[in-house]
Amino acid sequence: MLSLHPTMRRAVASRSLGAFSTAARTIAFSTVRCSTNSFRSRSSLIPVSLSQKRCYARPTEPRLSSTRSTVVQLLSNIGSKREVQQYLSHFTSVSSQQFAVIKVGGATITEHLQTLSSALAFLNHVGLYPIVVHGAGPQLNKMLEDAGVEPQFEDGIRVTDGKTLALARKLFLEENLKLVEELENMGVRARPITTGVFTADYLDREKYKLVGKINKVDKRPIEAAIEAGCLPILTSMAETSEGQVLNVNADVAAGELARAIQPLKIVYLAERGGLFNGDTGGKISAINLDEEYDHLMSQWWVRHGTRLKIKEMRELLMDLPRTSSVAIIHPADLQKELFTDSGAGTLIRRGNKVHSKSSLSEFEHLQTFKDVLVRDREGLDAKATVDRYVEGLKTRGFKAYFDEPMEALAVVLTPQEGSHLAHLASFTITRAGWLTNVADNVFASIKKEFPKLVWTVKADDENLTWFFGKADGSLSRDGDVLFWYGMEDGDDIKELVLEFTRYGRGMFGDINLESRLHRAAHAGSPSLSAAAAQQKRNFSTTGCANALRASRRRPNSVAGQPSRTYTTTNPNPPFGGKNVSNSRPSKVALIGARGYTGQALINLLNEHPHLDLRHVSSRELAGKELQGYDKREIIYENLSAEDVRRMAQNGDIDCWVMALPNGVCKPFVDAVDQTSGSGGVIIDLSADYRFDPNWTYGLPELVNRSSIARATRIANPGCYATAAQVGIAPLVPYLGGQPTVFGVSGYSGAGTKPSPKNDVNLLTNNIIPYSLTDHIHEKEISSQLKTDVAFIPHVAVWFQGIHHTINIPLSQEMTSRDIRNIFQERYAGEKLVRIVGEPPLVKDIAGRHGVEVGGFAVHSSGKRVVVCVTIDNLLKGAATQCLQNMNLALGYSEYEGIPLE
Repeated sequence: MLSLHPTMRRAVASRSLGAFSTAARTIAFSTVRCSTNSFRSRSSLIPVSLSQKRCYARPTEPRLSSTRSTVVQLLSNIGSKREVQQYLSHFTSVSSQQFAVIKVGGATITEHLQTLSSALAFLNHVGLYPIVVHGAGPQLNKMLEDAGVEPQFEDGIRVTDGKTLALARKLFLEENLKLVEELENMGVRARPITTGVFTADYLDREKYKLVGKINKVDKRPIEAAIEAGCLPILTSMAETSEGQVLNVNADVAAGELARAIQPLKIVYLAERGGLFNGDTGGKISAINLDEEYDHLMSQWWVRHGTRLKIKEMRELLMDLPRTSSVAIIHPADLQKELFTDSGAGTLIRRGNKVHSKSSLSEFEHLQTFKDVLVRDREGLDAKATVDRYVEGLKTRGFKAYFDEPMEALAVVLTPQEGSHLAHLASFTITRAGWLTNVADNVFASIKKEFPKLVWTVKADDENLTWFFGKADGSLSRDGDVLFWYGMEDGDDIKELVLEFTRYGRGMFGDINLESRLHRAAHAGSPSLSAAAAQQKRNFSTTGCANALRASRRRPNSVAGQPSRTYTTTNPNPPFGGKNVSNSRPSKVALIGARGYTGQALINLLNEHPHLDLRHVSSRELAGKELQGYDKREIIYENLSAEDVRRMAQNGDIDCWVMALPNGVCKPFVDAVDQTSGSGGVIIDLSADYRFDPNWTYGLPELVNRSSIARATRIANPGCYATAAQVGIAPLVPYLGGQPTVFGVSGYSGAGTKPSPKNDVNLLTNNIIPYSLTDHIHEKEISSQLKTDVAFIPHVAVWFQGIHHTINIPLSQEMTSRDIRNIFQERYAGEKLVRIVGEPPLVKDIAGRHGVEVGGFAVHSSGKRVVVCVTIDNLLKGAATQCLQNMNLALGYSEYEGIPLE
């Protein structure tokens, strides 16, 4: 449930790392154990010792608390509110000066002064006090050039004579004042600190002249500035003990300051915004030095400045707590780097190496292993449960993965005879483990050794998306999500699906070696008492065998609808992997192919590896050759209902697609129904069966995919209706009145038969409203969402594509970011639903296979939101959705044959 009014500061100090929240507790040992209340996929910002003094009285003052709340809302536009609150709690868990040291280059002050100042102002308004150290190299070069002085460098270090130093000192003071004044103009108190912090010796007086090597950092001026509520803005000038001013490289000054301050974060603002891989050209998101340094330094492209930068960062981090990290980031992305899981620049941290053991005898201190398994368990019998679990491991093959301080520990039960499937049985990670990326490292190590893996997780955990990123597929049922990767065997998947669908996680609660799970998939587990297995947990990961063809979706029960399943990030997730439950091509007949939708579907079938189009029926085109299909020569036929009955009786067709106008296809459906068997799958593209309870409504993103997979009669949704439901469904629990959909379609939606609605001359410089009340799609949308919806359709001059502007009254006050979070979580991982910030455009969706949702404009009252949705009416609005349903019903990957971007 979205929290609309969260507390700005979490009581981090009141928790222990071993049991810091009920939400972070996990499992009996049929399940993965995870401490998950605050992980970040690429951050290293971790609260240090909980006994440390916290120096943040000011943000609790009413004025600042109000400002802080406002800025949190603004920050939430770049990430979820959960992420922003989460990182604020980390940053405020240490003393003020230990938040961050930010090095600002001279070019940044010249070219991005307002952007930089705005970013610093944001941080200050939420009670954070970054320490800024700036240089002025480019400005100094220009000033020297204007003064007729030739800049000199030795080994990349500026040779600084007396004249150069005088110019540099004047320039540094000017640039410092420029930044301070810009901050003050934004209402942020800032204090220029131009002397008194860095004491230095001469680096090499003969060679470099007046260049310093810092030997002491005095933190008192910085602490005094912060205590007074001011951002400290430092120049990179130093003095000798005798008072001689010396020039110091700003990067060096920032590093020495970090060694003295020991901050959570050291940020280097750079124009390029990070380090880049020389082979791929892509930005490097994160570098874990303990794991990657040697390999990284052996790469051909790690040379010159890049090599020196990485080496210096490693030397710096070796002098800092493991919780510290370095970020190289563009100034415009500072907030995103600090407050989102994905970050924006290059994150460099030490990380932890991952070790593994495959027997209990390899643990030098077995009790430590047990203590780690116990640390997050609930219940008075935790120790006894762990003892029984460990005893069971003596007779069961397993592999344990952990980092040196055991912030993370995973136990994988190895496949038994006759199976290639491993079972992630335990997964316990501290907050520090999540935030130093150990979770990712451990999972990567597991994946290297086990090509197939299954586990389950509680569906209501706020960090569920991390597991989606690791899985090829998943299925949700009764509050649990079953995950897997590497699964291809359709029979195993079917068997497990039946077990999971029938028994849910209960089938995993009984994990005796002779349990249903063992019999179904040969992946037993050490025995565990039923009582222990039923204890309340936030993250449960149950070893399970092959899983259902499913899709990754947050399970939300909306308006009485069943829980939804999830799709995964894999382009061909099991049920899944390619052709997972069908080892042969499926024969398809298309009844009614003259229209635009029919042609779009033919194009998709032409590229599908397993669907074999055999018959195409069209009265107007009978006898002509089908164009756009290359697998075989097909001549249009004029099939009668009797022809269809005969073909269905003979089993000639596996899937019938009815692409006929409304009210026309019933005789053909009846003909198939008259056969002794099912006659094959029927997918109707008209509205004839969308309200028939004996037919399955085929909108995979909003209907339980397993019901589609089992269906033989599927009603394909309407184009308008698909877009409207996607745009309204996540907010059904928050409705405060009737939603109104203002829809505009391109004229292809009016079909090929001439009419005013597809008359280009009439539509030019025009828009035509039609069927303003009681449109069939209005009934369809309302019926599926179980709430009244008003729908007002229009047609415009473009060919294909639909735009909806949807006005939705709300039952409670929300912000734009709250709404966007709901949509992002609801459609997390859906390959054909894209959540965007700005209102989406028709020209961007035409010819594409998904739906775009955006806008999220909230009225000043907070009780009304306008959501915009675009869809291609011929593709996701018809043909693409039909292919999704065909794939599911025939046992192929849901997205097989659908181009995914």
